[in-house]
Amino acid sequence: MKAPSKLLTGTSLLLAGSAIFAQSSAKKTPKLPNFVLIFMDDMGYGDLGCYGAIGYTTPNLDRMASQGMRFTNFYAAQAVSSASRAALLTGCYSNRVGITGALMPTAEIGINPEEETIAEVLKKKGYSTAAVGKWHLGHHKKFLPLQNGFDEYLGLPYSNDMWPVNFDGTRNIPASLKNKLNYPELPLIKGNDKVREIKTLDDQSELTTLYTETAVDFIKRNKKSPFFLYFAHSMPHIPLAVSAKFKGKSQQGLYGDVIMEIDWSVGQILKALEENGLDKNTVVIFTSDNGPWLNFGNHAGSAGGLREGKGTSFEGGQKVPCIVKWPGHVPAGVVCNKLASTIDVLPTLAGICGAPLPERKIDGVDIIGLFRNVPDANPRNQLLYYYNRNSLEGVRLGNWKLVLPHPSRSYNGVKPGKDGFPGEYAKITTGLELYDLRRDPGEQYNMVEQYPEVVAEIQKIVEQARKDLGDDITDAPGENRRKPGSIKE
Repeated sequence: MKAPSKLLTGTSLLLAGSAIFAQSSAKKTPKLPNFVLIFMDDMGYGDLGCYGAIGYTTPNLDRMASQGMRFTNFYAAQAVSSASRAALLTGCYSNRVGITGALMPTAEIGINPEEETIAEVLKKKGYSTAAVGKWHLGHHKKFLPLQNGFDEYLGLPYSNDMWPVNFDGTRNIPASLKNKLNYPELPLIKGNDKVREIKTLDDQSELTTLYTETAVDFIKRNKKSPFFLYFAHSMPHIPLAVSAKFKGKSQQGLYGDVIMEIDWSVGQILKALEENGLDKNTVVIFTSDNGPWLNFGNHAGSAGGLREGKGTSFEGGQKVPCIVKWPGHVPAGVVCNKLASTIDVLPTLAGICGAPLPERKIDGVDIIGLFRNVPDANPRNQLLYYYNRNSLEGVRLGNWKLVLPHPSRSYNGVKPGKDGFPGEYAKITTGLELYDLRRDPGEQYNMVEQYPEVVAEIQKIVEQARKDLGDDITDAPGENRRKPGSIKE
């Protein structure tokens, strides 16, 4: 063995040894995983091939499910857009952070800058972050993605139907806004600035491809550092629009065409990860903000046999498809029947990369045990169903769901709309209803009289929720609700 040089003696030798050890340790330190979160708009539980869809194919999402995990009891936190997105990005029930309903272009509130989003949590670990697509958490500058943890943004600030134009191009300004001459067009925003207006359905037909190309570009530019990509499609929310490459391709009309293009988009994301050597170190999550908007008929999706749809706290409104892929960590081809929710995404991603959780109270739990298919893992055994401003309409405990008396929209007994125009809503008022979702996922058989002990057990959770988050139906204010952001503050 060759003797060390006289130059490598004393302090020099010690420093050289430290450098070698540091290099060796660095090689052994695993790179933080990337995260891609794909969030759909109004996609129903039955809208993918692997969930039973017919009349079109979703090969990329079906392949993703076969290579990862498909959830059958995964829930959006609320059955409407802004509320659902606030919950996803903060890990909180949306009424805890003050966001309810769907924010209109005239709204003067948005996500409170004091709330920590997934992006802000991950940036503590050095992640590059991008939001692509629909935002809908406030369109004023202080509420936009760049002020809430994201390095980049391209997309629409609210829903793609929030524009004052009919399908034939005529103006359609709501009566409540007649005196507001600045009622906006639909702006496409890059960073904090509008780059152009979306004025026609032809413009909207470009969105899925534009979003996809932007997302793929972000992946390529950040392949050497950990990244978080939040990709929130505007489709299949109405008005539906599809590019020429998928128009007329399905047996389910325009809706099927749109879903096929979304599947293509997911395929492009997965392909970009594979081509850049990132697929084995990237967690990909695909899910939806709420169930289908059923009164749009052939322009709406499928709740897969569940009761009702968007805008209700019945299963069709909140149970959504969810697929997770992470090779080597999430086993391939597994179906998870355990309860989970979009509010669980933030703490789970934080746990995976070792990021500290937000200082403010959150409601999500770490579901990494479900991702890894750990036997008997059951991190979430209950779920609160809130809707409207702050109405507690139901509670799930295990496989039991207690529906609390409340008024609700309904899609039953009324004719749906057609070709982009809505049908009417029915109105119902529920009683106290208990359903065994394991045997009765369609919520058809009320078991409240047969299982009073189950009702009594769930009522304890109801009272805790009313004390914590409140309940408009019983005039409970709630002790731990926080305010949204406001342009006046």
